[in-house]
Amino acid sequence: MQRHERRQHEPKGASLEVDRVSRSFGGLQAVDRVSFTLHAGERLGVLGPNGAGKSTLFNLVCGDIAVDAGRVVLRGEDVTTLPLHQRIRRGLARTYQTSSVFGDLSVRDHLVLAQRGPRPGRLSPLRNRRESDRLIERARTFAGRVSLEARLEDLAKRLSHGELRQLEIAMALAGEPTIILLDEPAAGLSLAERRQLTDLLLQLDETIAVVLVEHDMDVALTVAERVIVLESGRIIAEGTPAQVENDPIVLATYLGEQHGTRHHG
Repeated sequence: MQRHERRQHEPKGASLEVDRVSRSFGGLQAVDRVSFTLHAGERLGVLGPNGAGKSTLFNLVCGDIAVDAGRVVLRGEDVTTLPLHQRIRRGLARTYQTSSVFGDLSVRDHLVLAQRGPRPGRLSPLRNRRESDRLIERARTFAGRVSLEARLEDLAKRLSHGELRQLEIAMALAGEPTIILLDEPAAGLSLAERRQLTDLLLQLDETIAVVLVEHDMDVALTVAERVIVLESGRIIAEGTPAQVENDPIVLATYLGEQHGTRHHG
């Protein structure tokens, strides 16, 4: 897969700070004193073999599970003890490895609900037609950003696997986040769907910071501007995609000897 030209920008402050975060499960140290900073608008890839601690780290950042030690700071605020929904209200959005949608709701309905999700009183009935029309029109806009405008009235259960991934990203965007965490969005996609997903991710609003946990190396190394690699819960490498791809420690522990001949066409 051909890499796109990377954006040239200077980081403008920290959107997310992960400071010596740790989590164990019984005798297993899943995440061990991991630290990194995500700058505003930056694309960060988190890579590693199965069992490296990627998903656990992701869930610690989101608040789905609690840390044993360390801190998570969103836009200067310590949110370490806050649950996921409180972090969402502070500008965080996430997707899951397994698609989480309602099969009998339309794409439009999902995107209307996603717009209301972060707000207080989000489950109250719409108070007027003007608000309803505004949310529906914005739903159309978000569907267009992920190439689903033609499927706006279709039920989610009629979408392909790739289209479900597109819908989930649109739902994340509908909450108007400053940070999106994507948990293996390419999982289960065909080659054509992975290419479409990659193009979608490259076209995201440059003001939104992205953390991409991904097993597909082509997708991750194409989208990310900076990469960290985990092994046994620790960061073993960090740098640009080119630096990480050619790091001998990464080659030995994760990518394997065949990676050196991987075709990017």
